[in-house]
Amino acid sequence: MTEPPPPVEPTPRTLEIRFTGSGSEYFRIWAVNLLLILLTCGLYLPFAKMRRIRYVYANTLIDGEPLAFHGDAWKMFRGFALLAVLLVTCTVAREFSPAVALPAFVMLCVVWPALWRAAMQFRVGNTSWRGLRMGFEGSLAGAYLAHLPVYIPMGLLMVLVPDGQGPGSDPGANGRFWFYVSVTVFCAMTPWSIALLKRYQHRGYRIAGERGEIVLPMYPVYVIALKTLALGLVMLLTVIVVVLPIADLLVRDAGFKGLGRYRGLIGVGVSCLLCVGGLPAYYASRLQDLVWGNTRSATLRFRSTVIGLPVLSLTNWVRTILTLGLYRPFAVMATMRLRLQSVRIYTTTEPSTWTATRAGLHTDAAGDVAGDFFGVDMGL
Repeated sequence: MTEPPPPVEPTPRTLEIRFTGSGSEYFRIWAVNLLLILLTCGLYLPFAKMRRIRYVYANTLIDGEPLAFHGDAWKMFRGFALLAVLLVTCTVAREFSPAVALPAFVMLCVVWPALWRAAMQFRVGNTSWRGLRMGFEGSLAGAYLAHLPVYIPMGLLMVLVPDGQGPGSDPGANGRFWFYVSVTVFCAMTPWSIALLKRYQHRGYRIAGERGEIVLPMYPVYVIALKTLALGLVMLLTVIVVVLPIADLLVRDAGFKGLGRYRGLIGVGVSCLLCVGGLPAYYASRLQDLVWGNTRSATLRFRSTVIGLPVLSLTNWVRTILTLGLYRPFAVMATMRLRLQSVRIYTTTEPSTWTATRAGLHTDAAGDVAGDFFGVDMGL
């Protein structure tokens, strides 16, 4: 008897991602948001964020269909008020007494993973595609475990250097020693925590019957961090060996007095531009490729190939500085377009056959606002 032929694997189909956002359109939204935030002393911030999210989602097309956001700005305002109270409490406590600031900071650290998880639930749970609501199913315990590696050195710092000067009768030496030890441990454990956070995020994503899975070893995350550090050292060496001598020649030719002062300003400016514009972009692009390249579900596969993000970031920063900040909306749109369109989605099933599943509707927006409040974007 002849054996039956092996089953034929379905040919994957690519779901193209296109971003149609325009810098000129977003400039109008950005300008109105900025004006209203200033006029309301920051109270309009959640509503401004809502407008921004909806514009970005409406212009993010996956297989020709846009994303949609269904969040409630008033619930986000409630979250904003909660985070404002927490931040003001920590700030006032620090100014009042270090002994009072420590419990306030500990309280913030204790509630932060729960707020971060709430952010993921709110943002993802209020996102839909083709009428299908997405969801996030990460556990509360998983959120705390993902933050644990960076909490260890933070706890070490608070115990050994409780007032920022160090314990004992000679706090200077001890304070400096334990401060540097804590910072070193923090830097060493940060890639570990980032890997845990990315695992937690991508294993919690869900849409219809698809649930995210990711295989993300620690080793490549540390490699990216070390490469970023090495690139930073190369940039610093380039500034010292190349930029500063050129600055000397330009300053001498221009006949400015106070050569050292101008030389220092040029060196610091170029160094800050490279560190702020180039390094984060390099790290973000490499991490995006690694994380999404290892993410999948039962019928979905992802690939990411980000090319040219550091150059684009440096260009955006130069243009933003030269225009006194007015180029910022155009820079945001250009960066978002590059990062989104660098991702490819492959599917072995037709999305039109997907059916919605019952998911918990997370309406607590406190965590979502927490992300932007502290400068961390925790959305998709």
